[in-house]
Amino acid sequence: MKLLIISDSHGLQDELFGVFDRHAKEVDKIIHCGDSELSKDAFISYDNLLIVRGNCDYDASFNDEINTDVMGLKIFLVHGHLHNVKSSAVNLSYRAEELNAKLVCYGHTHVAISFQENGIIYINPGSFRLPRKRIERSYAILNYQQDEATVNYYDHLGKEILDLKNSFVLL
Repeated sequence: MKLLIISDSHGLQDELFGVFDRHAKEVDKIIHCGDSELSKDAFISYDNLLIVRGNCDYDASFNDEINTDVMGLKIFLVHGHLHNVKSSAVNLSYRAEELNAKLVCYGHTHVAISFQENGIIYINPGSFRLPRKRIERSYAILNYQQDEATVNYYDHLGKEILDLKNSFVLL
């Protein structure tokens, strides 16, 4: 299974949908971790999209969080501002454990990172518009097969960011 994970696109529409279209045939789901600053109607043609509301999203029809199962993998999706992720991942991890999630996708910090803690994989794809701590505007693709996960990061043009690549085993 492959997931495209993106966040914090802050009003970019053509470039965002260009990334969606670039990877449409290779991914099973597209995940947007909030702060698109677009209306839900803008995403109408993407039926394989999961998207949450960020602190800069004004369309109240987006959910604040999504807890779902995609091809046997329990996923918790959130922007992160309601969990204070800029200070610590503790609140986020408590919520993920409550939900028995194995994958957490979040944004808000604009910092691209992936890590594993207590058997849960956490992925922040960074910001597609305004990155912090790096110059690349980024997104991630998770390849998950038989309890092994590889996270590859890409810049806005689709060039892989090799030093962010990470692999995990789910227990």
